[in-house]
Amino acid sequence: MLEQFIELKTRQLIYYASRYFRGRLPHRELHLFIWDTLEEWAQFGIQLKTPQNQQEQVFWHLLHQLEFWPEQQLKNDPILQHNIQSCLSYLRGNGSIPLDCVGIRP
Repeated sequence: MLEQFIELKTRQLIYYASRYFRGRLPHRELHLFIWDTLEEWAQFGIQLKTPQNQQEQVFWHLLHQLEFWPEQQLKNDPILQHNIQSCLSYLRGNGSIPLDCVGIRP
């Protein structure tokens, strides 16, 4: 069940983040998706903070980055955008795990 949740939410995260960075999704919609995902996660009641695998690690890292940084920084910081695109690429199955990717479960 947990693996299915991460797999489904990873596909959705790719969709939402990609649309956001192409200018096809407002920031508030991305924000709502993230909080809906966190609410669904909370229903699992998992206490272990360590992700099961690298995909889950990158998933949590990317979710945190998208929620942590203000919209202006997400849109205007080329280094942050590069890091986010590296995470998205990895989650799509392209490339290796991004450097400095520290994702933990909430």
